[in-house]
Amino acid sequence: MIWSLIKVAIFVSLAALLAFGATYIQDTPGEVLVAFAGQEISLTPLVALIGILVAFAAFWILLKLAGLGVAVLRTLAGDQTALRRYFDKNRERRGYAALSEGLIAVASGEGQKAIAKANKAEKLLHKPELTLLLNAQAAEMTGNRTRAIELYKQLLNDDRTRFVGIQGLIKAKLAEGDTDRALLLAEKAFALKPRHPETLDTLFSLQSNAGDWSGARATLQAKSRAKLLPKNIAMRREAVLSVADAMAKHSDGQGEQARDAAIFANRNAPSLVPAAVLAAQVYLSENNKRNAVRVLRKAWEANPHPDLAAAFASIEPDETPSERVTRFATFLKILPDHAETRMLETELLLAAEDFPAARRALGDLADQSPSTRTLSLMAAISRGEGAAEETIRGYLARALAAPRAEQWVCSACNSIHPKWSPICANCNGFDTLSWSLPAEGTAADLPESMMPLLETAPPETEPEIPPEQTEEKPAPI
Repeated sequence: MIWSLIKVAIFVSLAALLAFGATYIQDTPGEVLVAFAGQEISLTPLVALIGILVAFAAFWILLKLAGLGVAVLRTLAGDQTALRRYFDKNRERRGYAALSEGLIAVASGEGQKAIAKANKAEKLLHKPELTLLLNAQAAEMTGNRTRAIELYKQLLNDDRTRFVGIQGLIKAKLAEGDTDRALLLAEKAFALKPRHPETLDTLFSLQSNAGDWSGARATLQAKSRAKLLPKNIAMRREAVLSVADAMAKHSDGQGEQARDAAIFANRNAPSLVPAAVLAAQVYLSENNKRNAVRVLRKAWEANPHPDLAAAFASIEPDETPSERVTRFATFLKILPDHAETRMLETELLLAAEDFPAARRALGDLADQSPSTRTLSLMAAISRGEGAAEETIRGYLARALAAPRAEQWVCSACNSIHPKWSPICANCNGFDTLSWSLPAEGTAADLPESMMPLLETAPPETEPEIPPEQTEEKPAPI
């Protein structure tokens, strides 16, 4: 309504300006003399102006007639399409104008206008390879997904638009949640354009989320060959895929293939904790303890982690707590001042029931970096030394309110995972889990191994702490 009023106002204003201009010229004194072939013609200013406009119009008509004459002569000379091309020029000009306006409408979010312009362009141009895509995008914008899918399917019939049609169908299937069909379409798109960045990203994401690790590795290698990834990132991601592949093959009983994938992953990313643990397990299954120790020591030097300590402990599962303390001595010397090293040594000494040494090993870590784990260790040390029940419960109460220790945290959505996975279970991000502190405000749970400390010990007996209650991680150290 407002736009209609604006157009009426503009029309009235232009009409008024023309009327004013005509009156002004008519009332202007003077004359225009035209001398031609020895004759003079006297014209008023208004008539002269009209004559000029008529002359321009006549010249334009003559140009058009000349073009038509040329087309007729070409037809007579044997060019059967000359006349049709002449009359199609105007149609094409109007068609391309409508197409341009439709593209602008899509870019500005005017879906209905884009559909109208696309239909007009189709009638004028008869070029579906241009107008079908515009129509499909406009239908998608207006929420008519069924119509959009029909149009994308029509694009598949032309070699020039097949890839674009597949891309549109992939987006439509992903919007519907049909990832299986989207994966098949992404593979077809990859076959058509193996270096297309968006296709490679979509295909890799769908393959990794579907657990097709071999296919994801092939796609990653294609992306690396296309120079769309830095070499170090490509190596890291291939190592992550190899770990996932090794885990899947190990669970399927494919021991030899799992072994190769695990060793390859550890070779490409020695600091990747799951790769080192898996490689160590492979070497232990072959009774190759030396290589298992080498892999774990190298990984610990780059990234100290409880899983590495648990894997190192599993090398000698039948040793006593005292023997374990002795064997871990060289392992603990790699990074003696690291917080993870100090907590590991504390847990080992607690298992050996050397409570004074455990307190020395932990030092002021519970005060400097209070967390669920450090405060739980202090509660265990206090219980072992025979401290008052109030002291023990004080540490446990602080542990419940303290920040979590380091966890597997997704860098994309900050969700916490109990164990490492190549894919975030919350946001489906690939290789987004890192061993880090959770975001502030995340509730902390007391480790299950420390829960028996909440029970009040009988006053007449000194409590005895079983070794397994002094560890935060379920795996034995």
